[in-house]
Amino acid sequence: MNSLSVPVTPEARSDHFLIRASAALEKLKLLCGEEKECSNPSNLLELYTQAILDMTYFEENKLVDEDFPEDSSSQKVKELISFLSEPEILVKENNMHPKHCNLLGDELLECLSWRRGALLYMYCHSLTKRREWLLRKSSLLKKYLLDGISYLLQMLNYRCPIQLNEGVSFQDLDTAKLLSAGIFSDIHLLAMMYSGEMCYWGSKYCADQQPENHEVDTNVSGAGCTTHKEPLDFREVGEKILKKYVSVCEGPLKEQEWNTTNAKQILNFFHHRCN
Repeated sequence: MNSLSVPVTPEARSDHFLIRASAALEKLKLLCGEEKECSNPSNLLELYTQAILDMTYFEENKLVDEDFPEDSSSQKVKELISFLSEPEILVKENNMHPKHCNLLGDELLECLSWRRGALLYMYCHSLTKRREWLLRKSSLLKKYLLDGISYLLQMLNYRCPIQLNEGVSFQDLDTAKLLSAGIFSDIHLLAMMYSGEMCYWGSKYCADQQPENHEVDTNVSGAGCTTHKEPLDFREVGEKILKKYVSVCEGPLKEQEWNTTNAKQILNFFHHRCN
């Protein structure tokens, strides 16, 4: 495990997330000192993961508040992605379970993927406003976009949609439609919009870049029980996921007033780009 420590500053002491992270690490220390048969690997991993999530969230907020300073953000984002990847790597490297997904659980896996994807979304959003940077480093933007989209699609693919049949009963038909589409929370919808917008940036700013063999699970039907990996095409994936986003927001979620204006503008861009 990487060495995690909570910075002791007035700001840190008053921050809710760092306080919670510190408490989780203290509890983890106590459990690690107990007899092996008394410590549950799943519980230890959950505490460690929660500490990482809280501490990195604190650091992410600082980056967002500072609008990702150009001189230091790239390295900081890289470090945060590394920390947020560590729980999965830890499980795989130690062979703690034949299916590491079962040990971490769907919610933690979704959260880890969401946080990495959302961080790269926010970082890329700041980069697209820097014209000089884009002229010099559009290939680097493409890498960030591909990684971010990959994490967001991964987040959408951990849980399988609920199959509606005679053996499943729902009191609310709209909820049933959402679950059958693999939409389990607002975060799933945000992940769809974020990944669609990143596909738009890729098409707009990285169109002249040479294609890369960057393969991801491009199934965006909700969650993929079967894995189908292929090179990511910004326009194709963006269109597919934003059409679904609009369909869900103007269908089962019509009364919730989710905004589809930006999604429709991007779809219009893809349509004209294709033609």
